[in-house]
Amino acid sequence: MFPTMFPLATGQPFGALPVMPVQAMTQQATRHARRVYVGGLPPTANEQSVATFFSQVMAAIGGNTAGPGDAVVNVYINHEKKFAFVEMRSVEEASNAMALDGIIFEGAPVKVRRPSDYNPSLAATLGPSQPSPNLNLAAVGLTPGSAGGLEGPDRIFVGGLPYYFTEAQVRELLESFGPLRGFDLVKDRETGNSKGYAFCVYQDLSVTDIACAALNGIKMGDKTLTVRRANQGTNQPKPEQESVLLHAQQQIALQLMLQPGAVSTKVLCLTQVVTPEELINDEDYEDIMEDMRGEGGKFGALVNVVIPRPRPNEAAPGVGKVFLEYADIESATKARSGLNGRKFGGNQVIAVFYPENKFAQGEYDA
Repeated sequence: MFPTMFPLATGQPFGALPVMPVQAMTQQATRHARRVYVGGLPPTANEQSVATFFSQVMAAIGGNTAGPGDAVVNVYINHEKKFAFVEMRSVEEASNAMALDGIIFEGAPVKVRRPSDYNPSLAATLGPSQPSPNLNLAAVGLTPGSAGGLEGPDRIFVGGLPYYFTEAQVRELLESFGPLRGFDLVKDRETGNSKGYAFCVYQDLSVTDIACAALNGIKMGDKTLTVRRANQGTNQPKPEQESVLLHAQQQIALQLMLQPGAVSTKVLCLTQVVTPEELINDEDYEDIMEDMRGEGGKFGALVNVVIPRPRPNEAAPGVGKVFLEYADIESATKARSGLNGRKFGGNQVIAVFYPENKFAQGEYDA
């Protein structure tokens, strides 16, 4: 019975224990230093897709220091907890892979860390424990030392952006919730074109979760926004923030009427200016019209002012909005800059461009 406990190699004398090949012993001893933990994987990830992706990006950044071929030799995925252990060919390649923290995999930023069984003191005797300083991280849209050029737990990942969105348009969308402390629209190094995702941090960190909740899942052209904390946190807005969230969602929905691309027009649509109740009385209505002509006329030649009124027992499209039609786009642009965010009757005005064809046809509910 005893010989069967240890399978014997051909020609091995009885009673001798099998000798593990030196290479196998080395692999086992270095595995803790050759593996990296990858967290925050999307549900669609599988062993093959993770192996292929990390082998490709390692080659792209010049991280394949063990010679030609794929850097990844093995992948284990925990689908329930959305993480993987990615095993590299060498200790040095695992160290180079650490520089990939925050890289976008299938539309999501992933965390790259050392696994819990990593032994720093032992690893130091096996090979370099820090990424090579010569890696070309820009080739995969990363900045050395901080993914996307921003750091901290309140860093927000914004994915699914239409490629035609300019940096200014993306900033404008994000600044609906407040000024930004940092912003980075990731661009292709060769062409300078947007890669369709960005990172940002708000000056007021309390709006982080509100912005994520309001923006995530919004349709933009043929794309859907993915907006969340870059560290994959799932914090939800607190109950006292719900009214702010609702207002923000309305604001964003209005801003996105103009797909594609928030194109400038000669017509401006204002919300948060009037309530339906204020428009019922004729005298009040005329006073509001006069105020709007006066305010709107400060920015250029005002052609028309339209304020839809409620109708008895009938739906009235556009009630609560104010439309300002200018003689040229330049005047409308000045008005948008001057009016957006201003307080009017205690409310903060939201000003967005409105499609000229819809305004001309009297379609005020777009």
